[in-house]
Amino acid sequence: MRLGSARRDPRLRPHPEPASGDAGVPHSAPLSGRDMAAPRSPAEWPGLEGAHERRFGLFVIGDVGIEIRASLPDVRFTELDADRLSYAPARAMVAGTAVNLARPATCYFRRVGVLGKVGDDDFTPVIRRELRRIGVDDHLRVEAGTPNGVAVMLRDRPCGGGRGARLLVVQDDPPGRRLAEPEVRAAAAGIGDADVLAIDGYSLLSPVSRRALSAAARLARDAGTRVAFDLVPHDIDARLPARAVLPVLALADAVISEAPTLARLLGRPAPAEGFEVRGLLPELDRAVPGRPLWLLRFGATSLERVIAYRRERLLMEYPTGYGDGVERAGFGDRLAASELYWWLSGP
Repeated sequence: MRLGSARRDPRLRPHPEPASGDAGVPHSAPLSGRDMAAPRSPAEWPGLEGAHERRFGLFVIGDVGIEIRASLPDVRFTELDADRLSYAPARAMVAGTAVNLARPATCYFRRVGVLGKVGDDDFTPVIRRELRRIGVDDHLRVEAGTPNGVAVMLRDRPCGGGRGARLLVVQDDPPGRRLAEPEVRAAAAGIGDADVLAIDGYSLLSPVSRRALSAAARLARDAGTRVAFDLVPHDIDARLPARAVLPVLALADAVISEAPTLARLLGRPAPAEGFEVRGLLPELDRAVPGRPLWLLRFGATSLERVIAYRRERLLMEYPTGYGDGVERAGFGDRLAASELYWWLSGP
């Protein structure tokens, strides 16, 4: 049986949210300054290597394109003052926010579908072939006569035991910025058949895809499909005013974000320590209505720890497993896939 044709799991509980103690979320306790003792975190169960039993349906809307990655072992960006040739491991791959989440999600979810807008060039069949290879349902829309989006990620030589700086160059105005509301509505059956719709902030960067994103979230809510929103790019506060972002957060049942990003978006100082993140929580309650599950990442690189929170309830704080010696590329998406499965899983 094809992955995408597996029979849908029954709904765990009515939309929009699980009760305390259900769907992988521990029984909550009143907000306090103490770290909360809690049952297994997503990093512990199902863990970051996939679930023992693949369940649920995930539908992802986001960017799809080509990315070129390289790490430069003998170059520091700050030392460059002339042209330089460097031989280093480099690879081209199908990537983008939708694919980057869908790839690890296939290790957790029984069905994964991707909707994105791609170009019409020699990379298009490569993209579609990769989706088939990883077992993802292809809901792509093709913009005729347009090249696919290309991104280049370079990481320089580490300094002082660090990981090196990362330079990410992304094609301006890729096809995904023109994913339109009618194209989202054409995928309503796929959205409605999923247990969770995953969307992200890159679609907010153009008015066209912003309207499409809002339409997708409303379609999901009408169908009883939960909505998870990933607040990226991490400098979205420098690209959009809060009034362009908060309405989408209000449609989400779960929000994944680096805590500093949310803080800056709300005009607050960026937190680093757990007590500072906890100080931000009442601001979230005031800014966003409803009771979304907030998964707030923080730490030295904003990836080491997570606070799980729902209005006036600190649910748990947990380490992600990220640290020295752990590859950063792809870690956040593996963590997100694990967190979504954990959230949906009943006792």
